[in-house]
Amino acid sequence: MRLANVEGRLAVLRDDRAIDVATASNGRFGPDPQEIYPVWDDFLAWADIASLPAGEPLDAGALGPVVPRPRQIFAVGLNYVDHTIESGFIQPAEPMIFTKFASCLTGPRGDVVVPSDTVDFEVELVAVIGRTARSVDAADGWDFVAGLTIGQDISDRGLQMRGDPPQFSLGKSHPGFGPVGPCLTTLDQVGDRDNLSLTSAINGEVVQRGHTRDMVFPVLVLVSYLSAVCTLFPGDLIFTGTPPGVGMGRTPPRYLVPGDVLETEIGGLGEMRHTLIAPA
Repeated sequence: MRLANVEGRLAVLRDDRAIDVATASNGRFGPDPQEIYPVWDDFLAWADIASLPAGEPLDAGALGPVVPRPRQIFAVGLNYVDHTIESGFIQPAEPMIFTKFASCLTGPRGDVVVPSDTVDFEVELVAVIGRTARSVDAADGWDFVAGLTIGQDISDRGLQMRGDPPQFSLGKSHPGFGPVGPCLTTLDQVGDRDNLSLTSAINGEVVQRGHTRDMVFPVLVLVSYLSAVCTLFPGDLIFTGTPPGVGMGRTPPRYLVPGDVLETEIGGLGEMRHTLIAPA
């Protein structure tokens, strides 16, 4: 099943059509995409037996972030060895965790303002939590994931690396710096969830290419690690890290500039497209 935020309303996607969940369920589930995660198991049981209508033609430009207001957003740094090397760091022995603030979230299409000359790109697999998780065994980590989506951890490197020690989160949280989408894909529709291809392209040129099999700490380990400290709530997001090829790691560095078109794709999950623009 694929779920989307269509103009602020939760929809099931089928081919190129969107089925409004509130309407199809006769109000059993409301229209707010955020509110489906606390009742995730009930929703899955209904969707499994529901006779859904054909729906309406999908306008990709109407899609918003499938999780618009998560309680928590976790992000993982240096989770691919080659990215760690290109960034000039030593591979951490444990997951390196920071956050992106929820005000940075945006949908899979549209414009993103470039606030500086050091704005970088990072394609990432994003896991969406579907059940409350606390002290989860790593072997059970996938049981707490509702589904997967695509993310871009857009980063203002100048702000991210400012200070001693640097504080990552603000530099990754400008408005629009957290695109997610185009939809949430449930795990039964993902295929090999541990071997998905990831790419970023700028103006049609592929600049990042990787596979989730190369994660140092895979999703089930991240769920276990995080839940040992924090309670994970339904609808929380985990940005799982980026493969190599980011602008900061290039010689000379390659950063995003107004007019660039950033395309982000993960095999089986879809693609996103954003245009970078100058501040007003």
